[in-house]
Amino acid sequence: MSTEMTCTRLTILTVAGIFLQIIGLSIFVFGFFPVKPTLSGVSGSESYRHPLCDPAPNKNESEIHPEKLRLLYQESSGISSRYDRLILMVIDGLPGEFVLGKDGQPPWKVWKESMPYTQSLLANGDAIGYHAKAAPPTVTMPRLKAMVSGAIGGFLDVAFNFNTQALLDDNLLGQFLRIGWKMVMLGDETWIKLFPGLFMRHDGVSSFFVKDTVQVDKNVSRHLPNELNNDDWNLLILHYLGLDHVGHTGGRNSPLMASKLKEMDDIVRTMHLKAMVDRSHDQGRTLLIVVSDHGMTENGNHGGSSYEETDSLMLFIGLSSNISDYAGATNNLAFQVDLTPTLALLFGVPIPKNNVGVLVPGTLDSLRDFEQLRALELNSWQLLRLMQAQLPNSLFEGFSCKCFVDGVCEGFDTDISECSGDKEKQLICLFRNAAVLHGIWMSKKLTESSAAEDFNRALDAFNAFLKTASEWLASKTTEKPVFLLGLGVSAMILSCVVCATLFLSLFKEVYNEPKDQVCSLNYLLNLEEVFILAVLLILVISMGSSSMVEEEHYIWHFMVSTFYLLLLFKTVKSFSFSKGLNSLGEYRIGSIFLLLISGRLLRGWHQGGVNWTYFPDISKWLEQAGGSYVKWIQLISSFLVIGLGLFTLFRTGSNRKSVRIQAFVFSICGFLILLHAWRYKGDMFGTDNGATVTAKVIYLLLSISAGGGALVLPWSMLNKDKSFLAVAGDCLYLIGSAYVLCWCLLQLLLQQPINSGPILLLLIQILVVSCLSSKDVQVNEWVEIAALYYMGMAGHFALGNSNTLATIDVAGAFIGISSHSTILSGILMFMITYASPLLFLLSLVMYIGGKLRNHSHLAHSDTDLGQLLKLKLGFPCLVPLCINSILLTAYTVVLLLMRNHLFVWSVFSPKYLYVCATTVCTYVGVCIVAVTVAYALSVTTFLRSKTQQLVDS
Repeated sequence: MSTEMTCTRLTILTVAGIFLQIIGLSIFVFGFFPVKPTLSGVSGSESYRHPLCDPAPNKNESEIHPEKLRLLYQESSGISSRYDRLILMVIDGLPGEFVLGKDGQPPWKVWKESMPYTQSLLANGDAIGYHAKAAPPTVTMPRLKAMVSGAIGGFLDVAFNFNTQALLDDNLLGQFLRIGWKMVMLGDETWIKLFPGLFMRHDGVSSFFVKDTVQVDKNVSRHLPNELNNDDWNLLILHYLGLDHVGHTGGRNSPLMASKLKEMDDIVRTMHLKAMVDRSHDQGRTLLIVVSDHGMTENGNHGGSSYEETDSLMLFIGLSSNISDYAGATNNLAFQVDLTPTLALLFGVPIPKNNVGVLVPGTLDSLRDFEQLRALELNSWQLLRLMQAQLPNSLFEGFSCKCFVDGVCEGFDTDISECSGDKEKQLICLFRNAAVLHGIWMSKKLTESSAAEDFNRALDAFNAFLKTASEWLASKTTEKPVFLLGLGVSAMILSCVVCATLFLSLFKEVYNEPKDQVCSLNYLLNLEEVFILAVLLILVISMGSSSMVEEEHYIWHFMVSTFYLLLLFKTVKSFSFSKGLNSLGEYRIGSIFLLLISGRLLRGWHQGGVNWTYFPDISKWLEQAGGSYVKWIQLISSFLVIGLGLFTLFRTGSNRKSVRIQAFVFSICGFLILLHAWRYKGDMFGTDNGATVTAKVIYLLLSISAGGGALVLPWSMLNKDKSFLAVAGDCLYLIGSAYVLCWCLLQLLLQQPINSGPILLLLIQILVVSCLSSKDVQVNEWVEIAALYYMGMAGHFALGNSNTLATIDVAGAFIGISSHSTILSGILMFMITYASPLLFLLSLVMYIGGKLRNHSHLAHSDTDLGQLLKLKLGFPCLVPLCINSILLTAYTVVLLLMRNHLFVWSVFSPKYLYVCATTVCTYVGVCIVAVTVAYALSVTTFLRSKTQQLVDS
């Protein structure tokens, strides 16, 4: 009985391995990524009592009338409220340095001159600004949560940002509602999704339609005059998105940035003069706070942890402070979460339960001494409650209610001790010191002249505790479920073993090598095979270095270039120079040199990575030379892509009607893309309705061309003069060509104009490799497929991608979409990001077609379909799956080992999200290849059998 693996068994085991990998990956992701520890319920009057005295909440507070509850909170807090209304203006994506400068230096001249009124408020001491550090991921939804709840969300909030759910945790807006506040929201609809039914008036706009930089802000400002005249609200939230959209589409230095800053400055001026300076309407005293949710990189994106992305703005206007100079008003630091306790104490509501922020320094200077210490005490008590939920009770032994009310602690004296030991004991010691010094000041403030000195000591002690406690709580996560993590890793390892075993079985059958010999050390690999395996080893080793993760593109570019040199070496070695080079040899060498040149251009197009993005590259030179150069590169690249694509379609010599129709449709698509580039790329934001309609037509035609071609071509390629495999090869080559050309045309539409050059170079590489494989370069099939996979990953970084979330191109995800759709824009974003890997995976259909054509003369007339599918489809499916499985499993183990690393959330976790997305990309690409090849071969076999039956009859 034959021991060969059947096609059906190979398919079942491969699908089982993939399914096992998906299960393991899902278990690991949901087990590893943290959920921050939270306390249930909401803060009430108990927050004004010491946590060791009466920690139980008052269950009857929900029945108290809002006005009475407000008075109860105000009386319990002991802090007088100086404001009646709050205006919170959120300018999405505004870096703090645009307003406050950087490193003690004022903002750039163009930024400063664009916001004259805001700068005058800072210079006159009417405003005080802070560089508010935002925690990664720097996307809108988790940052808004942080500002209103004081809690830092989990890393996977970057995914939930696209599907916002209601915020159920304790937060400022919920506290304001409990005391009867009326709230109005204008702007980003994320607020409405986070707080459904809370606002008495609202007008939401989509935050994801980044092409709109004008109307999205006008929709907010149109309500402003009426709302400033109304006296029926206590909180007005304005969330402007236009500046963030300008950044996404044009970067920090966009020509529209200055005018957008001026627009925001005019709005600040209007609100300050109308709501704060003009008291004619007697609407009470108003505090205006201007904040941003995150910053942006040089190219206008965000999501990562660089300084440019985490540097957000926090600007208090109308706050009585002792700041009298410009430097004091601008050179301040805070954390984004610090806004929550500051607003809670300024407006007389309890601090939300899960807040990890501390009072913003300088915001309470107008309060009396005892009020300042009381505010710090309330903030300390709230953080202590969070600590109690995470620290063992033994650390609180010896502390009691009497200890902090009367200053008499059992087992402790009243001397201030030096805090040392582990972090948990330091926290308890710092809190005790602050409480004791507060008690000393309280006992001396009316009787002794040293009260001022005691006040400063108590102030410093509270600040020391708050700073340390906040840092500890912000970094604290729940314990990761070890069993789930182990189960997930084990499933992925098992899946990797399954894929590797299937690959070795197929290798044994194709190359007639005994399996035990293939697995032994005695089996001699050739140079190319050693190199392919060495690349995998180098990639796995490099995953343990945060710097190599950030600069991974160097590895891919170096390895691909080295592989080209190996091909050149092997080609040159195979010829005898004494007899001279023939035309075939010259063709091979010329093709390899073309690969080397295109690879070098791709390497230099974008600097890439994280640490050296400011270095010059081709894209920067073109952009600095002027937009016209970029447009000409785009048009020339489009012409060449269309020409090369049509040449490839007719390269098989087929002149069938179906091929001519397909070529005609491609030509129409190419013309529309050229039209789109010429007419609408001048308006780089694509707000013109004509651009949307043109893009939709292109999507439709490309879908019909690729899908229709794959369905129809196998039925129209029957040729009695050719062998079965030759016909199948021609058919698959044409379908693969259609896939590749459709994908390139789609990317010319979606990618930034500067990336049209790399798209052309990637197409050239695919065509050259296809030609080389058809000329028998004496390289094993699995090596060629692995090299295609590597080239796809090198192209991924050549298009400007990196392992940080900030390089994801959001702007292109809305081309052809007239209204926001999370699913459609998400799919387009995935297509843009993984343009190169998917392109090279789709080219495998061309590759298989070429191999079938070359080997058609070796086939037997009774070739079994299952055997044919196994031999021709096995490696193209298993090699990418094996490579991806090895890299995914290895990086999962690395991430598990690095779970306590300093850069686990800023470097290793974003990389892991990319690894997971690459896995999805591999699944999609392999699935398309497998279905296409299986369908085409099945149809061709069916037609051959029908023809044979007619001949026999």
